[in-house]
Amino acid sequence: MRIAVVGGGPAGLYFSALMKQLDPTHEVTIWERNAPDDTFGFGVVFSDETLGGIEHADEHVYQAMSEQFARWSDIDITYRGQVRTSGGQGFAAMSRKQLLHILQTRCLQLGVRIHFSTEAPDIEVLAATHDLVLAADGLNSAVRTRFADVFQPSLDRRHNKYMWLGTDRVFEAFEFIVEHTPYGVMQVHAYPFSATESTFIVEMHESVWRAAGFDKHATDDFAPGQSDEDSINVVRGLFADHLGGHALLANNSRWINFTTVRNRTWRHGNIVLIGDAAHTAHFSIGSGTKLAMEDALALAACLHETDSVTTGLDAYETERRPVVESIQRAAQASLEWFESISQYTDQDPHQFAFNLLTRSRRITYDNLRLRDNDFVEAIDGWHLATQSTFAVQPADTRPPMFYPLRLKGIELVNRILVSPMDMYCAVDGVPTDFHLVHLGGKALGGAGLVMTEMVCVSPEGRITPGCAGLYTEQQQRAWARIVDFVHGSSEAKIGVQLGHSGRKGSTKVMWEGIDDPLETGGWETVSPSAIPYGPDSRTPREISTDELDTITTQFVSAAAAAAQAGFDVLELHCAHGYLLSSFLSPLTNQRTDEYGGSLENRLRFPLRVFDAIKDVWPSDQPVSVRISATDWAEGGNTIDDAVQIARAFAQHGADVLHVSSGQVVKHEKPAFGRSYQTPFADRIRHEVGVPLGVAVVAVGAISSYDDVNSVLLAGRADLVAIGRAHLWDPQWTLHAAAEQDYRGDGAQWPTPYRAGNRKPPTARTDGPPPRLELVRAAHRSTPTRRRWQPTGWATAG
Repeated sequence: MRIAVVGGGPAGLYFSALMKQLDPTHEVTIWERNAPDDTFGFGVVFSDETLGGIEHADEHVYQAMSEQFARWSDIDITYRGQVRTSGGQGFAAMSRKQLLHILQTRCLQLGVRIHFSTEAPDIEVLAATHDLVLAADGLNSAVRTRFADVFQPSLDRRHNKYMWLGTDRVFEAFEFIVEHTPYGVMQVHAYPFSATESTFIVEMHESVWRAAGFDKHATDDFAPGQSDEDSINVVRGLFADHLGGHALLANNSRWINFTTVRNRTWRHGNIVLIGDAAHTAHFSIGSGTKLAMEDALALAACLHETDSVTTGLDAYETERRPVVESIQRAAQASLEWFESISQYTDQDPHQFAFNLLTRSRRITYDNLRLRDNDFVEAIDGWHLATQSTFAVQPADTRPPMFYPLRLKGIELVNRILVSPMDMYCAVDGVPTDFHLVHLGGKALGGAGLVMTEMVCVSPEGRITPGCAGLYTEQQQRAWARIVDFVHGSSEAKIGVQLGHSGRKGSTKVMWEGIDDPLETGGWETVSPSAIPYGPDSRTPREISTDELDTITTQFVSAAAAAAQAGFDVLELHCAHGYLLSSFLSPLTNQRTDEYGGSLENRLRFPLRVFDAIKDVWPSDQPVSVRISATDWAEGGNTIDDAVQIARAFAQHGADVLHVSSGQVVKHEKPAFGRSYQTPFADRIRHEVGVPLGVAVVAVGAISSYDDVNSVLLAGRADLVAIGRAHLWDPQWTLHAAAEQDYRGDGAQWPTPYRAGNRKPPTARTDGPPPRLELVRAAHRSTPTRRRWQPTGWATAG
């Protein structure tokens, strides 16, 4: 093939070398606008996984890189004058300039033509005269801009300011330095990359940056390659204690905002984007160079394994995109954590360190224990010492999910909540034996709190004909039967969620057509405004102010009936686009009276209902509110609005805030992913829950006990709601206890089940391996803690 490469950075160079190595007959030409010795930045970091791929693909490159590596396994977190160290991570870093030199040399050895200090020919000319054009022209890709209508890029400019610097202080580990300055919180990401230098990235929120006066230099007209020396002098003073008399080094160092780059597609005909031109991931989870070289390796392999450029590029994007999107989700969580770092500065150093390490959700409680058991043991001990508000003080450390939680006059035996999940199996609103088995089974399965599905306050407040209600005496008696079973047969508490369907009512049951209107036997729906949920939904009638009085009375009657039925917890459903949620969102509430317009007005009716049901609910039992933290749609509520909504309910006496998201409008675009709603709970807990003494529930794509423990120990929530995983395994909580070898009052097996409280053996049980070596492998294992020293690795402790 004739291959044109636009951009001579690591991605373009490495791809070119790999292609020539795979087939020397390829004609590969690189155009690089900078000189061969020009480079911006300092060090680049690689993971063991990436290095394994490089070693397998090109031993020459790997060997040359290995000779330059600084290696270490520790992360130091400096916070409030204390240093917490976690080992077992595994890092390798080197000079970016050295990396470019290695790749340039390899390309020239293999016969790749490189035109330095030369702009590439017109991209359309290259596409017409070459079989493949690689656009490796970086963050500000001209190729991507030229064909933006095809690539459809999304450029998300973030809120923090950062500057890339170096220092001649050689750090021994990856350093996260969190400094409380007179202007606000600033943080440093630093790591060694040679025997004489380290990378030193200083980052802060834009508001802190302005308070420190750095904005005064932002409009300076810097020449190419010139650094912001005035700002660097200020940084030098702010971090003097951490530099220890060593110099700060500049290289085109100026304040910038990180931009997350995404593209709908990476290819256009025979043109393909690679590296930063295609995607970026925040530097806090690794190097963009690492991602770019992984791209190059995957693309070269796919092209070599297929019979045409078209199929090769298709295979590349199919293989690589899920990997990149996973990394970008982790990077997004990480960068948002650092943007919000000031909300965690009240945390104890133990918890802060754990929170930082698990911020991206790629490292978890169990994963961290495998890396550094001593670190996790220390934070477990700290966590035990904080449990001082319970009737029976826990005596021993345990997985975080099995600590009790007091909510007013009730005490939950653990932190697991069974999410409200509609079953659509009621008859005329009456829960059936199915509900008894469903909810009773989850209670027997060990969860601390079991929530009903949304229980509707009137016949016309149902979503479907199969939805349960609490507006007749027969329904109350049926619910009381279920409550009595839960109380009599388990240690669980049971809560009821009350709601009104609003414009999402009068639809078919889920398996007959979710959100589809009933064809016969339907009823009129109401909403704050006459706006249908989706294009195929029935149009609701705008509710009158007189009807608001009626609906408030229906909620009050249902709450009183719930108290009579013996429920422990009452939850008001103000999420997911049902009636009360529709009042909260500007997308569904376009009223011009006192119930529409400003957020204060949109809150008026939901708060009125909340106050009314609270008045008839036992004062020693908790009241919860479920909210949607974002509408996931332009013009809708955001997390900023959700914080105000949560604060309003907390100030009116809510004891629990159950933080979900979306389902308010049909055209939403949620960013699904593992634990994807947890950051919303995290922010609401720190801005509302902790200051006002309100418990916060995290929910959404959380299915492993490891993630649950991570969420709780990091302080992101007080309870974790598990939904579909409980449908898969009704004994989810008890099985989680068995998997973690936990036996205690946080996970009590029902007496008839106790014979099954150990995981059964599999069909084959392998015995101990035979002794075939004189020295056991464990004696040769790599120590958990390793520091970088120019003369080699040093084992801590």
